[in-house]
Amino acid sequence: MEGLGLALVTPPTGPIRVALLSPCYWPEVRRGTERFTRDLADGLIERGHRPRLITSHPKPGSTTVEDGLPVRRNRRPPERWLGRLGFEDHLTHWPLGYGSLRRGGHDIAHALHHSDALAAARWSTATGRPSVFSFMGIPREEGFGHRRLLGRVMRGAVEGTDAVVVLSRAASERMQQLLGVEARVIPPGVDTEAFTPGGARAEQPTIFCGADPAEPRKRVALLVEAFNAVRRSLPEARLVLSEPGNDAAALSGLEGVELRNVDDRTALAAAYREAWVSALPSYSEAFGLVLLEALACGTPVVGSNLDGIPELLDRDSIGRVFDGEDPQQLAKVLLEALDLARDPATPAACRLRAEEFSRDRCTERYLELYTELLVR
Repeated sequence: MEGLGLALVTPPTGPIRVALLSPCYWPEVRRGTERFTRDLADGLIERGHRPRLITSHPKPGSTTVEDGLPVRRNRRPPERWLGRLGFEDHLTHWPLGYGSLRRGGHDIAHALHHSDALAAARWSTATGRPSVFSFMGIPREEGFGHRRLLGRVMRGAVEGTDAVVVLSRAASERMQQLLGVEARVIPPGVDTEAFTPGGARAEQPTIFCGADPAEPRKRVALLVEAFNAVRRSLPEARLVLSEPGNDAAALSGLEGVELRNVDDRTALAAAYREAWVSALPSYSEAFGLVLLEALACGTPVVGSNLDGIPELLDRDSIGRVFDGEDPQQLAKVLLEALDLARDPATPAACRLRAEEFSRDRCTERYLELYTELLVR
């Protein structure tokens, strides 16, 4: 988390008016990016600053204040037809986001998606005020080839904004390789007050995965296959999965598998605490925020040895990583992690690692960046 290269500068006087831009937000979509947006906004509000979220949804435009955060939802023009033609997602909303930016009187624009970064870059050109682009994933060359305009949009985003931020060293290295951009690394933070150890752990060995089963890169099907192998050694084992928004029938009725609605943060924290192990078998993860949340609850984790996950899961005292796509290999690692959960020292080790990535630290890093850009 060190080595961002930020100069010591005199902070601006008064609250910083930060425009946060994201294509989607709660309750329409609940992913890591939306959670990060809310956590960063909360951290800014707690420090007396004035964030405002500019987002979109398929309904008429609205302006609300949600737990202290002003939220402007522009009506998102239809975009499904673009997807059928092979275009990149989230291309229709950003011109409206730009209009909201121009009317907002902001000091700095912070985009959380590459299409929103186009709006932020255009706003910077028009106003002379700085913009930041946080890329929340891992740039991949194959994506540029498969999605029309993706490469062009990404280049416009990274070249037009004043600073590019990624979540891990792995993402930074890929950004340099593919786009020639030196991105700053600011890992996401976890709310260490909302995600805490405590409560009763399940009596049966329980594995929890909070990823969306409908998202192919999360590889929940691989986890289910590995879990079947785990049950041959531990017949009493359980697997708790996040209930998908659709196609739940494909997962319902599987022996030992429970589907649970964990959209609510309280329910999610309870699921982490109940579990013996939390697993994320994904590929193309820039960091793995759900693993960090589990660690904050004192629960050991299992993740793939790919991209940004090994940077978080860097010691055997907090969990295990696995290689490849072999369910037997994943099952072996899950059994090791279940054994680790029996060690009384494990919860404290997990919590200690999570505290290195608190929401407060993340917020302070972004405030340092905002301040640097504003005093240039």
